Amino acid sequence: MSRRKKLYEGKAKILYEGPEPGTIIQYFKDDATAFNAQKKGIIAGKGALNNRISEHIFTHLGWMGIPTHFLKRLNMREQLVKKVEIIPVEVIVRNVAAGSMSKRLGIEEGTVLSRTIVEFCYKSDPLGDPLISEEHAITLGWASQDELAQMTEMSLRINDFLSGLFVGCGMRLIDFKLEFGRWFDGEEEQLILADEISPDTCRLWDLETNEKLDKDRFRRDLGGVEEAYREVARRLGVLPKDSAPKDASAA
Repeated sequence: MSRRKKLYEGKAKILYEGPEPGTIIQYFKDDATAFNAQKKGIIAGKGALNNRISEHIFTHLGWMGIPTHFLKRLNMREQLVKKVEIIPVEVIVRNVAAGSMSKRLGIEEGTVLSRTIVEFCYKSDPLGDPLISEEHAITLGWASQDELAQMTEMSLRINDFLSGLFVGCGMRLIDFKLEFGRWFDGEEEQLILADEISPDTCRLWDLETNEKLDKDRFRRDLGGVEEAYREVARRLGVLPKDSAPKDASAA
């Protein structure tokens, strides 16, 4: 990896220059952060697991017509993806009240919402990714009205698919975060799904017990974090039962 040009390092991933113009290599780290990086740690094997889980989900989303940045998985920790201009507006899709929504609005965690809620946040670590309105995004030039409409429509379609996928694996999709980017293909520009979808970006509860199978186990010091991530991978069928992935990232 030292011979490659590093483009960006975030909390969970490192981006390197890809082998061809318009491509990037996305490397998944074991680093874990919470509460705007106030809490930090390592979740052993998380990067390899998230790589496999995100590959599985992005592949299926592509089959159903959702445009994504995913091209192929290179090894246990790396993916080849399209280079995009990330829109600094994160989309939060909520099916059940939990996390910051419960705290912010005083709603008991686990309350099923009468309809799915789509929220927008300004992507800014120093500011703590504050909740914003569509008017903020449009007025401040972060995204156009058409882009926000596309992001909302795609997010709801993704939610429908993921909810069914996870229920079929004995899990309930509580909420999740999405990021989108502008992909330029010559003169053409397209809005596509970027980043990752994994237990880092989703809240997943066991359908019968409500046991948390996601990053909340790290946030809330519940223990069993590595086991929860492996359990999600096993239920999705990307990891054989009673096994864990070996760390085989390429240099």
